[in-house]
Amino acid sequence: MSARHPALGLLLLLLLLCPAQVFPQSCVWYGECGIAVGDKRYNCKYSGPPKPLPKDGYDLVQELCPGFFFGDVSLCCDVQQLQTLKNNLQLPLQFLSRCPSCFYNLMTLFCELTCSPHQSQFLNVTATEDYVDPETQENKTNVKELEYYIGQSFSNAMYNACRDVEAPSSNEKALGLLCGRDASACNATNWIEYMFNKDNGQAPFTITPIFSDLSILGMEPMRNATKGCNESVDEVTGPCSCQDCSMVCGPKPQPPPPPVPWRIFGLDAMYVVMWFSYVAFLLLFFGGLLAVWCHRRRYFVSEYTPIDSNIVFSVNTSDRGEASCCDPLGAAFDGCLRRMFTKWGAFCVRNPSCVIFFSLVFIAACSSGLVFVRVTTNPVELWSAPHSRARLEKEYFDKHFGPFFRTEQLIIQAPSTSVHIYEPYPAGSNVPFGPPLNKEILHQVLDLQIAIESITASYGNETVTLQDICVAPLSPYNNNCTIMSVLNYFQNSHSVLDHQVGDDFYVYADYHTHFLYCVRAPASLNDTSMLHDPCLGTFGGPVFPWLVLGGYDDQNYNNATALVITFPVSNYYNNTEKLQRAQAWEKEFITFVENYRNPNLTISFIAERSIEDELNRESKSDVFTIAISYAIMFLYISLALGHIQSCSRLLVDSKISLGIAGILIVLSSVACSLGIFSYMGMPLTLIVIEVIPFLVLAVGVDNIFILVQTYQRDERLQEETLDQQLGRILGEVAPTMFLSSFSETSAFFFGALSSMPAVHTFSLFAGMAVLIDFLLQITCFVSLLGLDIKRQEKNRLDILCCVRGADDGRGVQASESFLFRFFKNSFAPLLMKDWLRPVVVAAFVGVLSFSIAVVNKVEIGLDQSLSMPNDSYVIDYFKSLGQYLHSGPPVYFVLEEGHNYTTHRGQSMVCGGMGCDNDSLVQQIFNAAELDAYTRIGFAPSSWIDDYFDWITPQSSCCRLHNATHQFCNASVIDPTCVRCRPLTPEGKQRPQGKEFMEFLPMFLSDNPNPKCGKGGHAAYASAVNIIGDDTYVGATYFMTYHTVLKTSADYIDAMKKAQLVASNITETMRSKGSAYRVFPYIVFYVFYEQYLTIIDDTIFNLSVSLGSIFLVTLVVLGCELWSAVIMCITIAMILVNMFGVMWLWGISLNAVSLVNLVMSCGISVEFCSHITRAFTMSTKGSRASRAEEALAHMGSSVFSGITLTKFGGIVVLAFAKSQIFEIFYFRMYLAMVLLGATHGLIFLPVLLSYIGPSVNKARRHTTQERYRGTERERLLNF
Repeated sequence: MSARHPALGLLLLLLLLCPAQVFPQSCVWYGECGIAVGDKRYNCKYSGPPKPLPKDGYDLVQELCPGFFFGDVSLCCDVQQLQTLKNNLQLPLQFLSRCPSCFYNLMTLFCELTCSPHQSQFLNVTATEDYVDPETQENKTNVKELEYYIGQSFSNAMYNACRDVEAPSSNEKALGLLCGRDASACNATNWIEYMFNKDNGQAPFTITPIFSDLSILGMEPMRNATKGCNESVDEVTGPCSCQDCSMVCGPKPQPPPPPVPWRIFGLDAMYVVMWFSYVAFLLLFFGGLLAVWCHRRRYFVSEYTPIDSNIVFSVNTSDRGEASCCDPLGAAFDGCLRRMFTKWGAFCVRNPSCVIFFSLVFIAACSSGLVFVRVTTNPVELWSAPHSRARLEKEYFDKHFGPFFRTEQLIIQAPSTSVHIYEPYPAGSNVPFGPPLNKEILHQVLDLQIAIESITASYGNETVTLQDICVAPLSPYNNNCTIMSVLNYFQNSHSVLDHQVGDDFYVYADYHTHFLYCVRAPASLNDTSMLHDPCLGTFGGPVFPWLVLGGYDDQNYNNATALVITFPVSNYYNNTEKLQRAQAWEKEFITFVENYRNPNLTISFIAERSIEDELNRESKSDVFTIAISYAIMFLYISLALGHIQSCSRLLVDSKISLGIAGILIVLSSVACSLGIFSYMGMPLTLIVIEVIPFLVLAVGVDNIFILVQTYQRDERLQEETLDQQLGRILGEVAPTMFLSSFSETSAFFFGALSSMPAVHTFSLFAGMAVLIDFLLQITCFVSLLGLDIKRQEKNRLDILCCVRGADDGRGVQASESFLFRFFKNSFAPLLMKDWLRPVVVAAFVGVLSFSIAVVNKVEIGLDQSLSMPNDSYVIDYFKSLGQYLHSGPPVYFVLEEGHNYTTHRGQSMVCGGMGCDNDSLVQQIFNAAELDAYTRIGFAPSSWIDDYFDWITPQSSCCRLHNATHQFCNASVIDPTCVRCRPLTPEGKQRPQGKEFMEFLPMFLSDNPNPKCGKGGHAAYASAVNIIGDDTYVGATYFMTYHTVLKTSADYIDAMKKAQLVASNITETMRSKGSAYRVFPYIVFYVFYEQYLTIIDDTIFNLSVSLGSIFLVTLVVLGCELWSAVIMCITIAMILVNMFGVMWLWGISLNAVSLVNLVMSCGISVEFCSHITRAFTMSTKGSRASRAEEALAHMGSSVFSGITLTKFGGIVVLAFAKSQIFEIFYFRMYLAMVLLGATHGLIFLPVLLSYIGPSVNKARRHTTQERYRGTERERLLNF
């Protein structure tokens, strides 16, 4: 017996340790007892067999736990417990029922817990308390604590079926709202523990889950069969959708591989290609020169003979051939132009009063259009063409959904506050909190936020507050403004921020606890801590942490180093008065924040009107700098026109008054151009105002210098009167003025074919201004020049023309300026040296090769901060934006009006839930969000149609109607006459179609979310769905998501491309299924960035059209001199390509502003090249080198003094402008175009002409010799 005692003792010990074993069919509770917390009750302890359910509970058990509906339906729960179960499962039902298998498993978990007739196998009561029923006075026992033994495999299967389920209205996984933590941190164990924790605000008492697949201490874990998310629950429902179940989708889509960079020998291919091309050119070029040199030595020609195509012949033998068929035509056309301008010039000099009077009348008539001038600073009108895709899509969006809301935003830092550590009680790892999440800082930020809400502005006789203009999505039921702020987690209340639970020794829960919960479940109406405060914003919507916090790492929102507060303000479509009211408030907002001072806070901010305001301020701030720039150019022109022969004739020979007159003519031409187009209602832009005077001044001044300096060098012939002399001079120089001006005019007018508003407007205004300037110069200026010469010949002082100067007896004499002598005697001969010309060609071709190699590396876009003044508060905001923000702008995928949502097929093309197509609209956006690094779409879309289907499901308490009136009954209303909208039948569980779909949709869109129904669509979707035709038809709708963080222009451009690609794929998919309606993406920024999608094509088109028009005009005006036109266009093309090289070196991006400057540089290049080219063509010297030298000697000084020196002084001043856009896009590009134009026009072009210029026009030479036969000029021509 003694041997048996240890075994018996061990058996007794095990019996004591194990819970009391009851028979298999037994309960642990039945019915409800005392109140646990609020309106939640404990269950009554009961260890007997299950009881038959009353028949009034049959509907509930069929709805909730159909697996128990057999036999006499004996269960361990009564009807009230089933009703409580239904009420408690409303929240998970709304979010998980879109995946039937997920919700089936969840219901199995709770049904087994609540009603299973085998409860005793897996439930163990661990704590009870006595309770006396106040009505029956019956003694009962409350179950206060319970252990629930759950199979680990069941838990994992339930979690796997639910982990991918989306919550469409919040762009999150549903488990992120139901697990008490971020979805990525949720797993099977902590999800179930959270649901059974009494601190979650739903469970009435503590239920401790114990996970095991093996029996533990005599308890048999609940291991019911589960359904995978790719399985159907019954014959009515199908498997979960691809969006809610990754197993249905198959493998995750992969982005296409990035393009492989083009490399040769491991180096950039363009560098290698251009290097070898340049080396090959040098070999061919110098090899050709060597061959020519050898050929010259062979024929015993002097080694000093210029190297050109005439080197083996004498000068005279080169002229013996017959004239080509084009030579007489060219000579005749040139002679016609000469005669026409000669007669016209003589007429203007003879009749100055008449010409000047009609010129003034013309100027006054055109300029009077300025009374209708309208200057636009609207960025949409500046950068987007009226019929562009983005502009039309913006107008469509504004028309159907209202304009995108206006944004007022603050980014707040707390630089003087340090990180603090939160120590959770009673256990848990320490959590660091960033400086702005210090409670005192949050109180100060809340004070600032409340102060901003209190800002008032005056408009007319009205007072405007934020409440009057803000976005209030639940209005009129809830008029709270939408404020995207972390303080909305605390209901924008100091008392809620201070709310804490604790005792004299410890704090159990405070704002730290609430913050950590809300960033995981921003749509929650009750946090899981002891605080039980809501997270949902006071405006009725969730506040996503990535929108209100900045500077954190990964998803550790507690590490945030910045707070972001956004005040969305209503925008208005074609309602000027309401828009101005909003702008008036924004003005006061800007003033308030600029003047706000808090030593603990650093604030960067912006308002919707800020950029436009700063652009206007920028224009005004640089007026002084621009004025100095033009003053320097004006002063130079006035002084440089005169040719002072002696100190005694200083005031007589100066031409200050003529220079001022020339400048006024230039400005008048600009005014006339502005006036003419103002008559037509065309608005001015800042680019037109800032660029065109510079352009016309370059063109006009050059022509003035050519005309005046040609006269100063000319000697009046015998028996020749002044009008005849000026007529003859105009006949000589006007054709070249006509060539340059008409080439530029045609180039600009053809450039107006561009669809880019900035380029189109600039080209029209510039073309008209250049044309009018030329007309005024050959009319008014010629007459003024004749009057000035008469003054000079009468020895009268400049400006003070009534005063006669001292007569030194010399009078007006022809003379050559120092600059002319320098070009004639030094520069031109030096440049034509045989040893220098090859060096020039090699150097310029080398620069061209480099520019071609880097032309594809010029960045595209415009950094927003560059358009702001250096001292603008907006620049600080842009810096903070790039540094702290973690989310991009919202993007709306719009399905145009016409799609049929009332049919099953039409719904399946769009929705993303159960039974929807795997390539539906929502599913394709979801797939794009899975590839966020490639598509730049950051989140799954919020889908009104999926939330509507969840809202209307008969299992939900969301959609109810008053039985008698059939009026909508909100889920928060307790009324027994409210019944579900659709029956709990297989048909009722299907998606609504036809009239039924439209019957309940307006109710969904007007339903406010509440704790019993979080799916109400008023806050999230009221503006997302257009219901038309007396609520009988769904019009245009949108599905919203967010881009990833976009910082640079390249980011925005790429995001737009990818969004349009996604939308295009959706459209094609829907069209293949019979829907003919388009899907397009929209954000307000697309209007500004669309230009960059075609900027390369626009650049090529505009510059090609300009060059083509220049070629045609040159070809005609030069009398069909084809080769001259080709050479001139080649030189201009080289200037343009080299401009791209400078842009790359100097960090200038390609955008509308730089494209306007490139078009303008094409025009200015004509000035540098056309005069030299025509002078070369008109020359009758024997060799090309001689003709190039003569052309450079006679035109070089005028071009250099007229454009280069005039512009250089004015450009240098622009370097001191406060505006970055002036410094980069005007100073740098203007300097580059003047230097490149001057070097190519005065150095490279003469050298190129000396090598491959056209041969002399023999018909023109003969005509010239005949015209000057018997005069002194005959000797000079034959010299």
